[in-house]
Amino acid sequence: MNLQSCWFLVVLTSLVNFGALLAQTTPPHVIDAHLHHNGDPVFLKKLVAKLDSVDGLTLVITAPKDQESVKGFIAKHPNRLMGLGELQLDDPLAVERVDRFHAAGFRGLGEITSPLKNYDDRSYWPIYERAEKYGMIILFHTGIVNRLHPEIPSDISVDRMRPTTLDGIARRFPKLTIIGAHLGNPDYAWAAEISRWNPNLYFDLSGSSLIKKQDDPTFWKSIFWWSGVVSPHTPAGGPDAFERLVFGSDVFNGELEEFDRELERYHKMLDACGVPTAAQDNIFAGTMWKILSAQK
Repeated sequence: MNLQSCWFLVVLTSLVNFGALLAQTTPPHVIDAHLHHNGDPVFLKKLVAKLDSVDGLTLVITAPKDQESVKGFIAKHPNRLMGLGELQLDDPLAVERVDRFHAAGFRGLGEITSPLKNYDDRSYWPIYERAEKYGMIILFHTGIVNRLHPEIPSDISVDRMRPTTLDGIARRFPKLTIIGAHLGNPDYAWAAEISRWNPNLYFDLSGSSLIKKQDDPTFWKSIFWWSGVVSPHTPAGGPDAFERLVFGSDVFNGELEEFDRELERYHKMLDACGVPTAAQDNIFAGTMWKILSAQK
């Protein structure tokens, strides 16, 4: 196949997937921007059934080995599933993998985690440049990370994944949509503050944070403090501060029950903080719908 034919297939795939999105004229009730595929096709069937029950759509984080099978499943359920391609920043083939995921119709990359250098290291810029060129989303892990096998040496450091490292990326690549997972747990204030001034940067609150703060849900008002504040120190005429959040369940290892648990945690926290209905609608679906609808 010559270069011209390959390019035609890339364009055709993108148009087909974009057309499928446009076929749905109203946003779903819930869009999950952070959900891991465990590699089992049975899980995808259960996931679609769950999404049907809540009128939901999810960005399925997919390993390269599962790209083709997930691509086929997405094609059968375009109003319920979209893809995020799993990527390691230190993979020498990372830029090529971005091309492959884009050609397969995947909407972004993630969950990026465990880099050998800080996220904003310039050696990673070609990856971000390629993703920005394609209009892709990048989901980054931020904050603490689990250690399931402490007996095994590993070159992983949460210091390289601080939310502050996303600030430079957001500024250098203004057309790149960035989502930081977990609101930088426990660096919540830093995460919120950099999202305040970067319109292309959002965070989800998945993980342990809403469990940790379940007895103090109004704590989050001190983190997203600038709603309705008129000042040269806040974005002029901006939306509710909580709208820097999007919904993410962080379902992994096939534990689909976490979707419902995390949805309930979000609702309880937002209600306790008095977040308006219109803002909540954007957090649960509206913001991601606009981002996805704007992709080309």
